[in-house]
Amino acid sequence: MLEQYLPFVGLIVFGNIENLVLSSQGVVAGVNPLKLGIASFICVILWLLIGTVATSMLMDYVSFIDFIGGLAIFILGLQAMVESIRGV
Repeated sequence: MLEQYLPFVGLIVFGNIENLVLSSQGVVAGVNPLKLGIASFICVILWLLIGTVATSMLMDYVSFIDFIGGLAIFILGLQAMVESIRGV
């Protein structure tokens, strides 16, 4: 069963790291940690459900999905670093 997810391992690992970065940004910005935790948990569950259902349908587009997902993770990470350097 896990073989079908192997092409997406990079997105899974780096996406989780990015989720931690975005959560830490929310904590630093003074967001209510309980609301942030609940929202993050809901997003992770939704992402898991979408990923589980859509994986079998989108296997032909793995390289495209990896590229777009990796680009999004890179841009969000870059944004987080720039904002933390500025002290925003």
